[in-house]
Amino acid sequence: MPLNIDWQQILLHLFNVTLLFAVLYFLLYSPIKKFMQKRSEHYLEMEREAERKLADADAVKKEQEEKQVRFDEEMAGVRSKIEAEARDSAEKTLADAKKEAEKILEANKANAQREKEKILQEASAQISEMAVEAAKKVVMESTSGAYDSFLDSAKGAKTDE
Repeated sequence: MPLNIDWQQILLHLFNVTLLFAVLYFLLYSPIKKFMQKRSEHYLEMEREAERKLADADAVKKEQEEKQVRFDEEMAGVRSKIEAEARDSAEKTLADAKKEAEKILEANKANAQREKEKILQEASAQISEMAVEAAKKVVMESTSGAYDSFLDSAKGAKTDE
């Protein structure tokens, strides 16, 4: 042993190092590698799940947008139908109101005509009465004047006698 190298010691150290690496490989490296593999698979699965949920959310969003568009179209149709019905109802109500106004005007015209005729008849009757009264006064005055002159002349003839 020129350098004080013992081949047996070297081989034992190599065997110990190999044995240490083998034990460490089976006790530490292999479980950590399996753990890391499961962890990466878990995160890949979570990423796939997130992508799937995102795709589902996009599909639901598109479906909701389509439903919203259909709903808006339906509401526009319903709104136009309701507006048309309201317009027709308003026109009908207006036409009915015009007819009612015409009836009222006709009734008022007829009442006014009857009142006019009644007033004319009353006025005619009053005029007739006034004419009769005036004629009576004229006749009475002329009769009373003739009667007075008769009496005056009769008095005068009595005083002459």
